[in-house]
Amino acid sequence: MTIQRICCIGAGYVGGPTMAVIADRCPQVRVQVVDINQARIDAWNDADLGKLPVYEPGLDSVVERARGRNLHFSTDVEASIAAADMVFISVNTPTKTKGLGAGQASDLRWVEACARTVAKAAKGHTIVVEKSTLPVRTAAAIQTILEAASEGEDQPTFSVLSNPEFLAEGTAIRDLETPDRVLIGGDDPAAVEALAEIYANWVPQQQILRTNLWSSELSKLTANAFLAQRISSINSIAAFCEASGADVREVARAIGTDSRIGLKFLNAGPGFGGSCFQKDILNLVYLCRHFGLPEVADYWESVVALNTWQQHRIARLVVQKLFGTVTGKRLAILGFAFKADTNDTRESPAIRICRDLLEEGAQLAIHDPKVTAQQIARDLQQEAAPQPDALSGTGSWAEAGSVEDAVTGADAVLVLTEWHHYKVLNWMALAALMRKPAWLFDARAVINPEQVRAAGLTLWRVGDGEG
Repeated sequence: MTIQRICCIGAGYVGGPTMAVIADRCPQVRVQVVDINQARIDAWNDADLGKLPVYEPGLDSVVERARGRNLHFSTDVEASIAAADMVFISVNTPTKTKGLGAGQASDLRWVEACARTVAKAAKGHTIVVEKSTLPVRTAAAIQTILEAASEGEDQPTFSVLSNPEFLAEGTAIRDLETPDRVLIGGDDPAAVEALAEIYANWVPQQQILRTNLWSSELSKLTANAFLAQRISSINSIAAFCEASGADVREVARAIGTDSRIGLKFLNAGPGFGGSCFQKDILNLVYLCRHFGLPEVADYWESVVALNTWQQHRIARLVVQKLFGTVTGKRLAILGFAFKADTNDTRESPAIRICRDLLEEGAQLAIHDPKVTAQQIARDLQQEAAPQPDALSGTGSWAEAGSVEDAVTGADAVLVLTEWHHYKVLNWMALAALMRKPAWLFDARAVINPEQVRAAGLTLWRVGDGEG
């Protein structure tokens, strides 16, 4: 079974970069990325590569090489499915906000809609690949929908595979080009090998893992749960370090040299964000309760609870340090994306911290090199506004065009995203623009403490017992 045409439904953070790399590495395969969002498709097709809808280092070069050759972006969903040998489903699976499982279970309405569209439009035999992160046994629902379309003579037939993504935003292209592993789950050996052959164009065979469908689906949830667990664990120790006089970076270095633990994901900070960690853990919690494992559910739920606590703790700490009130005070927020090298703000720690400070009446000046003011407004559920009367008690925020604009007149600076630019700022010059006494709250521990203190700023650094 040789794959000549691929269709990917969903042109977002996963579908776009993944298909771009497949097209780049497999010039013999025609790759069509489809989405019903016309504006998103227009952005992927824009001659200005700086306007791609996803910011990811290296993505523009990959798209430039493949687009128009064997990589195409379109809103013609059904025709693209009909022409494809293999269809990837790469649509959003957010946490449900209402109904059964609200707050924990995944909302699968778009996955089901994709399956029904594939069932309607496919011709001949089509391999359907789950690329979205899905609950265990979602493939059974997809198979049921597709099988209903296979009844009768001359009807399409289908094989369903699970091929979860293991991408870190900011390094997604590197993760795709040199992956730790590629995981393919399925019960049809021919379909599994057809997909494996695609990846084998650039991935060594020993790194292409084959499992059954359910193990593949669960592996994605488990990987994210384990990584998030490490972040919550080190943040719990960071709080203890601040209380006891220890330094969390020294503790992390000491335990990270243990080969059984390792150094990765031991950087204390404002907590995890992004589209996957919280969503996937809550999904795992829901599934554990569904299968009668409440103790296991409680354990994983505590990872999310501590992450939320860490963000509220940082906001409370800012208020406490600034004489018990931030009402009317200007606070410079450096970074709104959930991590550096991405414009993604989903579940960003900055959202909860900023909301808490707005509730306290703060006047926020927010700077981020890649996040738009429109996105910040959506996340904070509050439009940007001029600063009201300082003692009105009403919190407001405004976009700052530069770091200098953000800190001018500010009582404090909060570093919430570890953008490289923030690591090399001239704090002597910036401190002169601030109102005294001035604070720097480094929630990412990326600023040079000696330079900050030499500039006359009072420093709090996450996990630092001297703060």
